[in-house]
Amino acid sequence: MLSIGAQALLLQSHRRAVVQSFIGEGSQGSVFRALVDPGGESVALKWYFPSQGHDTQRRAIDELVERGAPDPRFLWPTEVAEVPGSNTFGYVMPLRPERCVGLTSLLRGVVDPPFSVVCTLGMELADSFLALHSEGLCYRDISFGNVFFDPATGRPLICDNDNVGVDGASSSAVLGTRTFMAPEIVRREAAPSTDTDLYSLAVLLFYVLMVGHPLLGRRELEFSPWDDHAESVVLGREPLFVFHPDDHTNAPVPGVHQSMLDNWPVYPPRIRALFEQAFTVGLVDPRNGRVRESVWRAALAGLRDQIIRCPACGKESFWQGVEVACWSCHRTLERPVRLAIDGRELVLNQGTTVFRHHMQRDYDFVTPIARVVAHPDRPDRWGLRNESTETWEATTPGGDRLEAAPGRSIGLLPGTTIRVGASTASLVR
Repeated sequence: MLSIGAQALLLQSHRRAVVQSFIGEGSQGSVFRALVDPGGESVALKWYFPSQGHDTQRRAIDELVERGAPDPRFLWPTEVAEVPGSNTFGYVMPLRPERCVGLTSLLRGVVDPPFSVVCTLGMELADSFLALHSEGLCYRDISFGNVFFDPATGRPLICDNDNVGVDGASSSAVLGTRTFMAPEIVRREAAPSTDTDLYSLAVLLFYVLMVGHPLLGRRELEFSPWDDHAESVVLGREPLFVFHPDDHTNAPVPGVHQSMLDNWPVYPPRIRALFEQAFTVGLVDPRNGRVRESVWRAALAGLRDQIIRCPACGKESFWQGVEVACWSCHRTLERPVRLAIDGRELVLNQGTTVFRHHMQRDYDFVTPIARVVAHPDRPDRWGLRNESTETWEATTPGGDRLEAAPGRSIGLLPGTTIRVGASTASLVR
Protein backbone atom coordinates (compact mmCIF):
# COMPACT_ATOMS: atom_id res chain seq x y z
CA MET A 1 0.00 0.00 0.00
CA LEU A 2 1.22 3.48 -0.83
CA SER A 3 1.84 5.92 2.01
CA ILE A 4 0.88 9.59 2.15
CA GLY A 5 3.51 11.59 0.32
CA ALA A 6 4.60 8.71 -1.89
CA GLN A 7 5.34 9.60 -5.49
CA ALA A 8 4.32 7.54 -8.51
CA LEU A 9 5.73 8.13 -11.98
CA LEU A 10 3.12 8.63 -14.72
CA LEU A 11 4.48 6.81 -17.74
CA GLN A 12 2.62 8.66 -20.49
CA SER A 13 3.35 12.27 -19.44
CA HIS A 14 6.51 11.58 -17.37
CA ARG A 15 5.09 13.60 -14.49
CA ARG A 16 4.66 12.60 -10.85
CA ALA A 17 1.52 11.84 -8.88
CA VAL A 18 2.00 12.70 -5.21
CA VAL A 19 -0.31 10.76 -2.86
CA GLN A 20 -2.34 13.12 -0.66
CA SER A 21 -5.01 11.01 1.04
CA PHE A 22 -6.67 7.60 1.13
CA ILE A 23 -10.10 7.32 -0.56
CA GLY A 24 -11.07 3.67 -0.30
CA GLU A 25 -10.23 0.06 -0.93
CA GLY A 26 -11.74 -2.73 -3.03
CA SER A 27 -10.97 -6.31 -3.93
CA GLN A 28 -8.28 -5.33 -6.43
CA GLY A 29 -6.50 -2.48 -4.73
CA SER A 30 -6.62 0.88 -2.97
CA VAL A 31 -7.63 4.28 -4.34
CA PHE A 32 -5.96 7.53 -3.31
CA ARG A 33 -6.32 11.21 -4.04
CA ALA A 34 -3.14 12.43 -5.68
CA LEU A 35 -1.76 15.72 -6.99
CA VAL A 36 -0.03 15.77 -10.37
CA ASP A 37 3.26 17.65 -10.47
CA PRO A 38 3.79 19.68 -12.57
CA GLY A 39 0.26 20.65 -13.49
CA GLY A 40 -1.42 20.75 -10.11
CA GLU A 41 -4.59 18.85 -11.01
CA SER A 42 -6.07 16.43 -8.51
CA VAL A 43 -6.62 12.88 -9.74
CA ALA A 44 -7.62 9.50 -8.36
CA LEU A 45 -4.81 6.96 -8.22
CA LYS A 46 -5.71 3.27 -8.09
CA TRP A 47 -2.90 1.04 -6.84
CA TYR A 48 -3.21 -2.71 -7.28
CA PHE A 49 -2.49 -5.25 -4.60
CA PRO A 50 0.50 -7.43 -5.61
CA SER A 51 -1.83 -10.39 -6.18
CA GLN A 52 -3.90 -8.34 -8.63
CA GLY A 53 -1.21 -6.36 -10.41
CA HIS A 54 -0.28 -9.20 -12.78
CA ASP A 55 0.85 -9.03 -16.39
CA THR A 56 -2.64 -9.66 -17.81
CA GLN A 57 -4.08 -6.73 -15.84
CA ARG A 58 -1.16 -4.55 -16.86
CA ARG A 59 -1.74 -5.26 -20.55
CA ALA A 60 -5.44 -4.50 -20.10
CA ILE A 61 -4.71 -1.11 -18.49
CA ASP A 62 -2.15 -0.25 -21.18
CA GLU A 63 -4.80 -0.92 -23.84
CA LEU A 64 -7.46 1.15 -22.06
CA VAL A 65 -5.10 4.11 -21.64
CA GLU A 66 -4.13 3.95 -25.29
CA ARG A 67 -7.75 3.66 -26.43
CA GLY A 68 -9.13 6.52 -24.33
CA ALA A 69 -12.56 6.93 -22.76
CA PRO A 70 -15.58 6.25 -24.99
CA ASP A 71 -17.45 9.00 -23.14
CA PRO A 72 -16.63 11.58 -20.41
CA ARG A 73 -19.07 9.85 -18.05
CA PHE A 74 -16.56 7.02 -17.61
CA LEU A 75 -13.82 7.72 -15.05
CA TRP A 76 -11.35 6.12 -17.44
CA PRO A 77 -7.67 5.24 -16.87
CA THR A 78 -5.60 8.06 -18.35
CA GLU A 79 -2.04 7.09 -17.41
CA VAL A 80 -0.21 4.08 -16.00
CA ALA A 81 1.64 4.73 -12.73
CA GLU A 82 4.74 3.01 -11.32
CA VAL A 83 6.91 3.36 -8.24
CA PRO A 84 10.56 2.35 -8.67
CA GLY A 85 11.26 -0.90 -6.85
CA SER A 86 7.58 -1.79 -6.41
CA ASN A 87 6.27 -5.21 -7.46
CA THR A 88 2.96 -3.79 -8.66
CA PHE A 89 1.56 -0.75 -10.46
CA GLY A 90 -1.45 1.52 -10.71
CA TYR A 91 -3.17 4.07 -12.89
CA VAL A 92 -4.71 7.52 -12.58
CA MET A 93 -8.20 8.54 -13.59
CA PRO A 94 -10.38 11.64 -13.17
CA LEU A 95 -11.38 12.38 -9.59
CA ARG A 96 -15.06 12.04 -8.78
CA PRO A 97 -16.63 15.41 -7.81
CA GLU A 98 -17.66 15.59 -4.15
CA ARG A 99 -21.25 16.46 -5.08
CA CYS A 100 -21.71 13.03 -6.64
CA VAL A 101 -23.07 10.21 -4.50
CA GLY A 102 -23.15 6.46 -4.93
CA LEU A 103 -26.22 4.87 -6.46
CA THR A 104 -26.70 3.04 -3.17
CA SER A 105 -27.61 6.41 -1.64
CA LEU A 106 -30.67 6.45 -3.90
CA LEU A 107 -31.64 2.89 -3.03
CA ARG A 108 -31.29 3.49 0.72
CA GLY A 109 -33.24 6.74 0.60
CA VAL A 110 -30.29 8.90 1.64
CA VAL A 111 -31.13 11.11 -1.33
CA ASP A 112 -34.64 11.44 -2.76
CA PRO A 113 -34.40 13.05 -6.21
CA PRO A 114 -37.53 13.86 -8.23
CA PHE A 115 -38.61 11.77 -11.21
CA SER A 116 -36.95 14.20 -13.62
CA VAL A 117 -33.55 13.42 -12.09
CA VAL A 118 -34.26 9.68 -11.91
CA CYS A 119 -35.28 9.62 -15.58
CA THR A 120 -32.19 11.61 -16.55
CA LEU A 121 -29.99 9.20 -14.61
CA GLY A 122 -31.50 6.20 -16.38
CA MET A 123 -31.35 7.84 -19.80
CA GLU A 124 -27.72 8.84 -19.40
CA LEU A 125 -26.73 5.40 -18.08
CA ALA A 126 -28.23 3.84 -21.22
CA ASP A 127 -26.50 6.44 -23.38
CA SER A 128 -23.16 5.85 -21.62
CA PHE A 129 -23.20 2.10 -22.18
CA LEU A 130 -24.36 2.64 -25.76
CA ALA A 131 -21.18 4.68 -26.29
CA LEU A 132 -19.08 1.91 -24.72
CA HIS A 133 -20.68 -0.91 -26.69
CA SER A 134 -20.50 1.08 -29.93
CA GLU A 135 -16.72 0.82 -29.69
CA GLY A 136 -16.88 -2.95 -29.45
CA LEU A 137 -16.25 -3.00 -25.69
CA CYS A 138 -18.08 -4.70 -22.85
CA TYR A 139 -18.06 -3.52 -19.24
CA ARG A 140 -18.41 -6.96 -17.56
CA ASP A 141 -19.40 -5.71 -14.10
CA ILE A 142 -22.33 -3.29 -14.34
CA SER A 143 -23.74 -2.84 -10.84
CA PHE A 144 -24.88 -0.08 -8.50
CA GLY A 145 -21.51 -0.27 -6.73
CA ASN A 146 -19.81 1.16 -9.81
CA VAL A 147 -22.13 4.11 -10.46
CA PHE A 148 -22.14 7.56 -8.91
CA PHE A 149 -24.42 10.43 -9.90
CA ASP A 150 -25.14 14.08 -9.28
CA PRO A 151 -28.41 14.13 -7.25
CA ALA A 152 -29.19 17.62 -8.58
CA THR A 153 -28.96 16.75 -12.29
CA GLY A 154 -28.94 12.96 -12.60
CA ARG A 155 -25.69 12.91 -14.58
CA PRO A 156 -23.88 9.63 -13.83
CA LEU A 157 -20.20 8.81 -13.48
CA ILE A 158 -19.08 5.21 -14.01
CA CYS A 159 -15.98 3.98 -12.21
CA ASP A 160 -13.98 0.72 -11.99
CA ASN A 161 -13.39 0.68 -15.72
CA ASP A 162 -10.24 -1.41 -15.50
CA ASN A 163 -12.20 -4.58 -16.25
CA VAL A 164 -13.56 -3.26 -19.55
CA GLY A 165 -12.46 -5.35 -22.54
CA VAL A 166 -13.07 -5.99 -26.21
CA ASP A 167 -16.29 -7.93 -26.64
CA GLY A 168 -15.55 -11.56 -27.46
CA ALA A 169 -11.80 -11.00 -27.76
CA SER A 170 -10.19 -10.14 -24.40
CA SER A 171 -10.38 -12.40 -21.37
CA SER A 172 -11.00 -11.38 -17.78
CA ALA A 173 -11.19 -13.10 -14.42
CA VAL A 174 -14.12 -10.83 -13.54
CA LEU A 175 -17.58 -12.36 -14.06
CA GLY A 176 -19.53 -9.52 -12.46
CA THR A 177 -21.56 -8.93 -9.32
CA ARG A 178 -23.83 -11.95 -8.65
CA THR A 179 -27.15 -10.09 -8.42
CA PHE A 180 -26.40 -8.32 -11.71
CA MET A 181 -25.03 -11.33 -13.60
CA ALA A 182 -27.04 -12.63 -16.52
CA PRO A 183 -28.55 -16.05 -15.74
CA GLU A 184 -26.25 -17.75 -18.26
CA ILE A 185 -23.22 -16.44 -16.37
CA VAL A 186 -24.64 -17.56 -13.03
CA ARG A 187 -25.06 -21.01 -14.58
CA ARG A 188 -21.48 -20.77 -15.94
CA GLU A 189 -22.72 -21.24 -19.48
CA ALA A 190 -21.32 -17.96 -20.83
CA ALA A 191 -18.65 -15.34 -20.23
CA PRO A 192 -19.32 -11.60 -19.86
CA SER A 193 -20.18 -9.92 -23.15
CA THR A 194 -22.23 -7.10 -24.61
CA ASP A 195 -25.29 -9.36 -24.42
CA THR A 196 -24.77 -9.96 -20.69
CA ASP A 197 -24.10 -6.24 -20.21
CA LEU A 198 -27.60 -5.58 -21.58
CA TYR A 199 -29.09 -7.81 -18.90
CA SER A 200 -27.07 -6.08 -16.17
CA LEU A 201 -28.11 -2.67 -17.51
CA ALA A 202 -31.77 -3.69 -17.31
CA VAL A 203 -31.27 -4.80 -13.69
CA LEU A 204 -29.56 -1.50 -12.92
CA LEU A 205 -32.41 0.51 -14.47
CA PHE A 206 -34.98 -1.56 -12.60
CA TYR A 207 -33.19 -0.73 -9.35
CA VAL A 208 -33.12 2.97 -10.28
CA LEU A 209 -36.83 3.19 -11.16
CA MET A 210 -38.40 0.51 -8.97
CA VAL A 211 -35.91 0.35 -6.05
CA GLY A 212 -35.72 -3.44 -6.02
CA HIS A 213 -34.36 -6.46 -7.88
CA PRO A 214 -36.41 -7.83 -10.79
CA LEU A 215 -35.98 -11.48 -9.74
CA LEU A 216 -36.17 -11.17 -5.94
CA GLY A 217 -39.79 -11.52 -4.92
CA ARG A 218 -41.76 -14.14 -3.00
CA ARG A 219 -39.40 -16.98 -3.92
CA GLU A 220 -36.58 -15.16 -2.15
CA LEU A 221 -38.35 -15.87 1.15
CA GLU A 222 -38.53 -19.61 0.47
CA PHE A 223 -34.80 -20.04 1.05
CA SER A 224 -33.23 -20.09 4.48
CA PRO A 225 -30.43 -19.35 4.61
CA TRP A 226 -29.99 -17.13 1.57
CA ASP A 227 -26.72 -18.59 0.27
CA ASP A 228 -24.92 -19.51 -2.93
CA HIS A 229 -27.38 -22.31 -3.62
CA ALA A 230 -30.34 -19.95 -3.25
CA GLU A 231 -28.75 -17.39 -5.56
CA SER A 232 -27.90 -20.02 -8.16
CA VAL A 233 -31.56 -21.13 -8.24
CA VAL A 234 -33.30 -17.74 -8.17
CA LEU A 235 -30.81 -15.83 -10.29
CA GLY A 236 -29.58 -18.59 -12.60
CA ARG A 237 -31.38 -21.91 -12.94
CA GLU A 238 -34.97 -20.79 -12.36
CA PRO A 239 -35.18 -17.00 -12.84
CA LEU A 240 -38.70 -15.52 -12.77
CA PHE A 241 -39.65 -11.85 -13.13
CA VAL A 242 -41.42 -10.44 -10.08
CA PHE A 243 -44.02 -8.78 -12.34
CA HIS A 244 -44.36 -11.66 -14.80
CA PRO A 245 -47.66 -11.10 -16.63
CA ASP A 246 -48.75 -14.77 -16.37
CA ASP A 247 -46.87 -16.32 -13.45
CA HIS A 248 -47.32 -14.60 -10.08
CA THR A 249 -45.50 -17.13 -7.91
CA ASN A 250 -42.57 -14.73 -7.51
CA ALA A 251 -44.61 -11.54 -7.06
CA PRO A 252 -43.37 -8.87 -4.63
CA VAL A 253 -44.56 -9.38 -1.06
CA PRO A 254 -46.30 -6.41 0.61
CA GLY A 255 -44.19 -4.96 3.39
CA VAL A 256 -41.08 -6.79 2.16
CA HIS A 257 -40.82 -5.56 -1.42
CA GLN A 258 -43.03 -2.52 -0.90
CA SER A 259 -40.93 -0.10 -2.96
CA MET A 260 -41.45 -2.18 -6.08
CA LEU A 261 -45.18 -2.49 -5.41
CA ASP A 262 -45.45 1.28 -4.94
CA ASN A 263 -43.35 2.26 -7.93
CA TRP A 264 -44.47 -0.23 -10.60
CA PRO A 265 -47.94 1.27 -11.22
CA VAL A 266 -46.56 4.83 -11.28
CA TYR A 267 -44.68 4.31 -14.54
CA PRO A 268 -46.39 4.33 -17.96
CA PRO A 269 -47.13 1.06 -19.79
CA ARG A 270 -44.23 1.47 -22.25
CA ILE A 271 -41.65 1.40 -19.47
CA ARG A 272 -43.29 -1.58 -17.79
CA ALA A 273 -43.42 -3.41 -21.14
CA LEU A 274 -39.69 -2.97 -21.65
CA PHE A 275 -38.97 -4.45 -18.24
CA GLU A 276 -41.32 -7.34 -19.03
CA GLN A 277 -39.37 -7.99 -22.22
CA ALA A 278 -36.00 -7.76 -20.48
CA PHE A 279 -36.98 -10.23 -17.75
CA THR A 280 -39.14 -12.69 -19.66
CA VAL A 281 -37.93 -13.19 -23.24
CA GLY A 282 -34.59 -11.61 -22.31
CA LEU A 283 -33.94 -14.31 -19.71
CA VAL A 284 -33.97 -17.10 -22.29
CA ASP A 285 -32.89 -15.35 -25.51
CA PRO A 286 -29.80 -13.25 -24.72
CA ARG A 287 -29.05 -12.34 -28.32
CA ASN A 288 -32.49 -11.27 -29.52
CA GLY A 289 -34.65 -10.80 -26.43
CA ARG A 290 -32.80 -8.17 -24.45
CA VAL A 291 -33.59 -4.47 -24.62
CA ARG A 292 -30.95 -2.46 -26.43
CA GLU A 293 -29.35 0.60 -24.88
CA SER A 294 -30.77 2.83 -27.63
CA VAL A 295 -34.30 1.62 -26.84
CA TRP A 296 -33.89 2.36 -23.12
CA ARG A 297 -32.45 5.77 -23.98
CA ALA A 298 -35.38 6.70 -26.20
CA ALA A 299 -37.96 5.41 -23.72
CA LEU A 300 -36.44 7.22 -20.74
CA ALA A 301 -36.01 10.45 -22.69
CA GLY A 302 -39.70 10.24 -23.61
CA LEU A 303 -40.60 9.41 -20.02
CA ARG A 304 -38.87 12.56 -18.81
CA ASP A 305 -40.91 14.56 -21.33
CA GLN A 306 -44.12 13.24 -19.72
CA ILE A 307 -43.40 14.67 -16.27
CA ILE A 308 -46.14 16.90 -14.86
CA ARG A 309 -45.61 18.85 -11.66
CA CYS A 310 -48.35 19.12 -9.04
CA PRO A 311 -49.19 22.80 -8.35
CA ALA A 312 -50.22 21.95 -4.79
CA CYS A 313 -47.30 19.93 -3.41
CA GLY A 314 -44.71 20.32 -6.16
CA LYS A 315 -44.19 16.56 -6.62
CA GLU A 316 -43.73 15.11 -10.09
CA SER A 317 -45.97 12.54 -11.78
CA PHE A 318 -46.26 11.23 -15.36
CA TRP A 319 -48.86 12.51 -17.80
CA GLN A 320 -50.26 9.55 -19.72
CA GLY A 321 -52.94 11.19 -21.85
CA VAL A 322 -55.73 10.57 -19.34
CA GLU A 323 -56.73 12.16 -16.06
CA VAL A 324 -53.99 11.58 -13.51
CA ALA A 325 -53.81 12.20 -9.77
CA CYS A 326 -50.69 13.33 -7.94
CA TRP A 327 -49.17 10.24 -6.31
CA SER A 328 -48.21 12.30 -3.25
CA CYS A 329 -51.21 14.50 -2.35
CA HIS A 330 -53.76 12.75 -4.64
CA ARG A 331 -54.92 16.01 -6.19
CA THR A 332 -56.36 15.58 -9.69
CA LEU A 333 -53.97 17.28 -12.10
CA GLU A 334 -55.33 19.46 -14.87
CA ARG A 335 -54.59 18.54 -18.47
CA PRO A 336 -51.26 20.28 -19.15
CA VAL A 337 -50.23 22.38 -22.10
CA ARG A 338 -47.82 20.36 -24.24
CA LEU A 339 -45.48 21.15 -27.08
CA ALA A 340 -46.15 18.70 -29.92
CA ILE A 341 -43.37 18.08 -32.44
CA ASP A 342 -43.71 15.42 -35.17
CA GLY A 343 -46.18 13.41 -33.13
CA ARG A 344 -44.19 13.60 -29.88
CA GLU A 345 -45.22 15.70 -26.92
CA LEU A 346 -43.33 17.56 -24.21
CA VAL A 347 -45.30 18.56 -21.10
CA LEU A 348 -44.68 22.23 -20.30
CA ASN A 349 -44.22 22.95 -16.60
CA GLN A 350 -42.86 26.06 -14.97
CA GLY A 351 -39.20 26.24 -15.97
CA THR A 352 -39.35 23.44 -18.56
CA THR A 353 -36.52 23.71 -21.09
CA VAL A 354 -36.97 22.70 -24.71
CA PHE A 355 -33.64 21.36 -25.96
CA ARG A 356 -32.34 20.82 -29.45
CA HIS A 357 -33.12 17.13 -28.94
CA HIS A 358 -36.83 17.87 -28.90
CA MET A 359 -36.57 19.33 -32.38
CA GLN A 360 -33.98 17.01 -33.92
CA ARG A 361 -34.04 13.82 -31.78
CA ASP A 362 -30.25 13.91 -31.47
CA TYR A 363 -30.08 13.59 -27.66
CA ASP A 364 -28.55 17.03 -27.32
CA PHE A 365 -29.80 18.06 -23.89
CA VAL A 366 -27.26 20.88 -23.64
CA THR A 367 -28.37 23.33 -26.34
CA PRO A 368 -31.56 25.16 -25.22
CA ILE A 369 -34.19 26.15 -27.76
CA ALA A 370 -36.88 27.52 -25.45
CA ARG A 371 -37.87 27.83 -21.80
CA VAL A 372 -41.21 28.24 -20.03
CA VAL A 373 -41.20 31.54 -18.13
CA ALA A 374 -43.69 33.76 -16.33
CA HIS A 375 -44.84 37.06 -17.85
CA PRO A 376 -42.80 39.87 -16.23
CA ASP A 377 -45.94 41.84 -15.31
CA ARG A 378 -48.49 39.01 -15.08
CA PRO A 379 -47.00 36.19 -12.99
CA ASP A 380 -50.15 34.12 -13.57
CA ARG A 381 -49.50 34.03 -17.32
CA TRP A 382 -46.82 31.88 -18.90
CA GLY A 383 -44.96 31.98 -22.16
CA LEU A 384 -42.36 30.10 -24.16
CA ARG A 385 -39.22 32.23 -24.38
CA ASN A 386 -36.99 31.90 -27.41
CA GLU A 387 -33.58 30.71 -26.20
CA SER A 388 -32.27 29.95 -29.69
CA THR A 389 -30.35 32.18 -32.08
CA GLU A 390 -33.15 32.25 -34.67
CA THR A 391 -36.33 34.29 -34.90
CA TRP A 392 -39.49 32.18 -34.58
CA GLU A 393 -42.56 32.51 -36.73
CA ALA A 394 -45.83 31.75 -34.93
CA THR A 395 -49.47 31.56 -35.92
CA THR A 396 -52.20 31.88 -33.28
CA PRO A 397 -55.49 29.90 -33.38
CA GLY A 398 -57.14 33.05 -34.73
CA GLY A 399 -54.71 33.26 -37.65
CA ASP A 400 -52.58 36.12 -36.36
CA ARG A 401 -48.91 35.86 -37.38
CA LEU A 402 -46.25 36.74 -34.85
CA GLU A 403 -42.48 36.80 -34.67
CA ALA A 404 -40.40 36.11 -31.58
CA ALA A 405 -36.78 37.17 -31.76
CA PRO A 406 -34.25 35.53 -29.41
CA GLY A 407 -35.18 36.49 -25.86
CA ARG A 408 -38.83 37.17 -26.69
CA SER A 409 -41.77 34.96 -25.64
CA ILE A 410 -44.93 33.51 -27.10
CA GLY A 411 -47.91 32.89 -24.82
CA LEU A 412 -48.89 29.31 -24.02
CA LEU A 413 -52.08 29.45 -26.04
CA PRO A 414 -53.18 25.99 -27.25
CA GLY A 415 -53.61 25.89 -31.00
CA THR A 416 -50.60 28.12 -31.66
CA THR A 417 -48.05 26.78 -34.15
CA ILE A 418 -44.40 27.82 -33.98
CA ARG A 419 -41.85 27.54 -36.77
CA VAL A 420 -38.36 26.95 -35.37
CA GLY A 421 -35.83 26.59 -38.16
CA ALA A 422 -36.88 23.56 -40.20
CA SER A 423 -39.20 22.26 -37.46
CA THR A 424 -42.82 23.12 -36.68
CA ALA A 425 -44.21 22.74 -33.17
CA SER A 426 -47.74 23.16 -31.85
CA LEU A 427 -49.09 24.06 -28.44
CA VAL A 428 -51.81 21.57 -27.49
CA ARG A 429 -53.94 20.76 -24.45
